[in-house]
Amino acid sequence: MSGPADSIEIQNVVASTGIGQELDLEALADDLPGADFNPDNFPGLVYRTQEPKAAALIFRSGKIVCTGAKSIDDVHEALGIIFDKLRELSIPVDEEPEITVQNIVSSADLGHNLNLNALAIGLGLEDVEYEPEQFPGLVYRMDEPKVVILLFGSGKIVITGGKRTDDAETAVEEIVERIDALGLLG
Repeated sequence: MSGPADSIEIQNVVASTGIGQELDLEALADDLPGADFNPDNFPGLVYRTQEPKAAALIFRSGKIVCTGAKSIDDVHEALGIIFDKLRELSIPVDEEPEITVQNIVSSADLGHNLNLNALAIGLGLEDVEYEPEQFPGLVYRMDEPKVVILLFGSGKIVITGGKRTDDAETAVEEIVERIDALGLLG
């Protein structure tokens, strides 16, 4: 039987790394085909990979943020491509720079409509933000795993703040259990 945890899809993985030295972003923008650098709008150089699809934000400090990837493997693959491109430009990059996952955003479907007004009260006002005039979703801050869940009346949810892929699964199982215990599931 498939349940809400089976509907989880990773939407975005954000990770950071660094090459431990300052970069000349103007020169890098000229040497890296397809790079976008507009310092009036954003202080970093944006370089997009197509396979896997991701964007790297490369900063003057040598810090790099990878966003838009659909898996942790894709993050490593995209950053590997970028590290190779930098090495081709004679910029020294360690063999295996440390890559830290900062955030995993996932979505899921609980399979039932939700009464968000009742949920806001039932889940405890100290962990909930629900202002339907401002935003149609209920914001629920979970302690374990430490994630934020956006719940919508349709039963669709977004889990953000996870650091590991199984954080979303744990969060979905936990929220389903809590909603069910309140008698508000289906």
